Amino acid sequence: APITKVQNCRKFGANVVVEGEHLLESRRVAAELEEEHDLLYINGYDDPGIIAGQGTVGIEMLNQVSDLDAIVVPIGGGGLVAGIALAAKTLNPRVQVVGVESSRCASWRAALDAGEPVPFDMKGRSTLADGLAVTTVGANAFRLARDLIDHVVSVSESSIALAVLRLLEEERSVVEG
Repeated sequence: APITKVQNCRKFGANVVVEGEHLLESRRVAAELEEEHDLLYINGYDDPGIIAGQGTVGIEMLNQVSDLDAIVVPIGGGGLVAGIALAAKTLNPRVQVVGVESSRCASWRAALDAGEPVPFDMKGRSTLADGLAVTTVGANAFRLARDLIDHVVSVSESSIALAVLRLLEEERSVVEG
């Protein structure tokens, strides 16, 4: 997880356990902790309740701009794009949903090409969009959104960096990559 997210969770009193070299290893540790301590594991991008909650973003967008032409959504594990696409297309089937992912972690494109979620080999590469660096998209998210997303775009690291810089300079917004 990005360091800032871990620090912010700890500020609010969360006990954050950082284990594993990659997401699958971290999930294995989480499953062990769940079993040992009688906890509940909730996938941050593939749990149906999480996806439904993320769909409220699409509802809010269309409530604010009823004739919205397109919504551009970052793709990591797929939960955000699945929730937004489902909600937005339900309210306005004509709205275009465009998913954007890092070319260094094009896991949604890999899933589309295979017809199901498959691991995307990052080959030891990192991405500025570290919050989106999920090598295998969620099965629930993929099933819900694959036919609702109109376009998927993979972008370069330089495009991500430029977008972050432009948002800082023009909108005075500090955003993740």
